[in-house]
Amino acid sequence: MCPRSTFYAVVQKKAVLSTEDRDFFSLVVKAIYMNPFFDERQEILSQISPRWYHDLTIGPELTERIERLERKGLKKIQNFREEDGRLIRHAYLYQEFIRFDSDFVELIQDQIKRPAAPVTVGFADQLITRLQSRGFQKEEALRYFALLYQIRRAFHFISGALMGDCPSMKNLRIALWNNVFTYDVGLYDQHLWNRMEDFSTLLLGETGTGKGSAAAAIGRSGLIPFDPKKGQFAYSFMETFITINLSQFPESLIESELFGHRKGAFTGAVEDHEGLFERCSVHGALFLDEIGDISIPVQIKLLQVLQERTFTPVGSHRYKRFEGRVIAATNRSVEKLRKQGRFRDDFFYRLCSDIITVPTLRQRIEESPSELEQMVELIITRMTGEESSKLTDMILETFKRDLPAEYTWPGNVRELEQAIRRILLTKHYHGDDMVGSELEEGIADKIHAGTLTASELLNQYCNLLYARYGTYQKVARATGLDARTVKKYILNKEE
Repeated sequence: MCPRSTFYAVVQKKAVLSTEDRDFFSLVVKAIYMNPFFDERQEILSQISPRWYHDLTIGPELTERIERLERKGLKKIQNFREEDGRLIRHAYLYQEFIRFDSDFVELIQDQIKRPAAPVTVGFADQLITRLQSRGFQKEEALRYFALLYQIRRAFHFISGALMGDCPSMKNLRIALWNNVFTYDVGLYDQHLWNRMEDFSTLLLGETGTGKGSAAAAIGRSGLIPFDPKKGQFAYSFMETFITINLSQFPESLIESELFGHRKGAFTGAVEDHEGLFERCSVHGALFLDEIGDISIPVQIKLLQVLQERTFTPVGSHRYKRFEGRVIAATNRSVEKLRKQGRFRDDFFYRLCSDIITVPTLRQRIEESPSELEQMVELIITRMTGEESSKLTDMILETFKRDLPAEYTWPGNVRELEQAIRRILLTKHYHGDDMVGSELEEGIADKIHAGTLTASELLNQYCNLLYARYGTYQKVARATGLDARTVKKYILNKEE
């Protein structure tokens, strides 16, 4: 047993940060924990570095502070008192994240090019060794290496896959980041990094808004452990995300596709079939698109998977375990489906750990008129491989010439992409009037038949105008109704 005086000497050797250093490193930790798509984070980073314009420019200030401590012999987490050590720990992680940023980006791009299997990570040993030299235990260094890769990957997909800078798109990126890491990366790091499979997600939005891209951004941003023996991450993030459009399958085949079947389970089952739940890895995500189209019996079976994390293939009594994450999406009104008894409440409550609504294109343009121009620029660049102000101007001029001033883009981003393709081929695009035409024909037929009540007439007329104008306020002005009354009729909530 050490003498008391020796014990005090050991305690006194633990360094205490100066007030200035503690304030600096506290800002660093705050920036690390905060959602990178928050505007407030930019203010914090500008306090850390007057030269800030993106995270990489924080490097010199951070390195200078750390080197100043190293010159005093303070090179490891263990050299500091507990609270200061926590700050230094995150400073070291942030420093390595910045140092290896280009390596992470190259790794992500290589994996996208070769999606079928994990690629070798050439810089892994160097980064892990650097973390260990700072006082991280080996297993701890491996976990944080995986976390740094996950953070860089999530930022890549959330910022790159979803175009547009209007307020609703900024809010969407914030929501997607929170869905992957929670509102606080520190909370995720301490408690939830290996528990996120319990958090299901429901994406809502009209057809063509980009729900699939949002789902992919979440599904490809999960934590994947690193295998030091192979020098690779355990899985390719391209194979951990599995998707199925449920509306494409007849009722008789959906269960087989989801849960698999055993040979002889039904006519035509000539061999065992592995379903999507079985193929999804423990670190993966299964995207169930058009979840609003499935029957009650299938909902009940999916509910069992969400509640008990188990399922049985068709024709089998053997339970299998599902350890991935579920992301679902629909373009239908879940509220209306629940009222009609076509979507079970218990199933909804198991799906809705997080509900994210993907905004319509008309909402985005209304929030920021420059959104359309920005979208066209980005789509042109993606289609042709280079920026072209000439093509962008030509597309926008064609829209101005051929479309009504308040065209509502009923097909959303998907329609916009096809409109650009059509203009590149024909230099014309006159829009998609099918939605409005169908509503007009439906109203006319019912008026002719004398089957419309006054409430139904107002409901359908408001929906017709909403398809044309795209906002409750504009429909209210056209009808002379209060905007809240218009919204009630459009959402089909009339009493």
